[in-house]
Amino acid sequence: MTVQDKVIAITGASSGIGEATARHLASHGAAVVLGARRTDRLDQLVQEITAAGGRAAAVRVDVTDPDDLRSLVDLALARFGRLDVLVANAGISRISPITDFDVEGWSAMVDVNVKGVLHGIAAALPVFRAQGSGHLVTVVSTSGLKIVPTQAVYAGTKNAVRTLLEALRQESTDGVLRTTSISPGYVRTELIDSAVDDPQLRAQAKQNMSDLGIDPTAVARAIAFAIDQPDDVEIGDLTIRPTRQG
Repeated sequence: MTVQDKVIAITGASSGIGEATARHLASHGAAVVLGARRTDRLDQLVQEITAAGGRAAAVRVDVTDPDDLRSLVDLALARFGRLDVLVANAGISRISPITDFDVEGWSAMVDVNVKGVLHGIAAALPVFRAQGSGHLVTVVSTSGLKIVPTQAVYAGTKNAVRTLLEALRQESTDGVLRTTSISPGYVRTELIDSAVDDPQLRAQAKQNMSDLGIDPTAVARAIAFAIDQPDDVEIGDLTIRPTRQG
């Protein structure tokens, strides 16, 4: 795989898709630079990757803080000399009807899911330009492809990111930058744990996750597939979901 020897930074790396992606890429020879708010989990993950012969480093990252994203990129440069890929995986979800007026939750989703990706772009793109190559991978969602009640704002943030990457792609036809949007469906992660306040909606969401959810390693493999392409090939959009998801 061409992921071997690439330096890949991952946000939201302490659990779920981010953790699975870190493990998968490191096992195929990539150096992974991990960011998340839960540093205890990050430290444990770095220890496990390095004990298995991989290369990993970590720093606390809250994607709502632009300085934290710069610290993530700086760590990649300091430890491994370059940054080839940024996987913008950090995200949060709040599921409720718009008429619940969860203004605080709406703002949090915009801050993490949209501004967090922009902060990553601002931190990584100058490095990619200086190197003459780079790859932005964002984890969005099938919620932005099939719009359903109770997920309007969450889907809106994911579609905003999809739009951002398409515009950036069109601005970057000089061959320096590749962009990829990965849209997972139901994946067994912790995302739903803090997403729903309504007991009935929470029970339904957990049931759907239990019945349909695929392992996050499946998404990690999809991310690796996009990174693995030759430099002149770009996987712009990739949807991965359970075969039984409607």
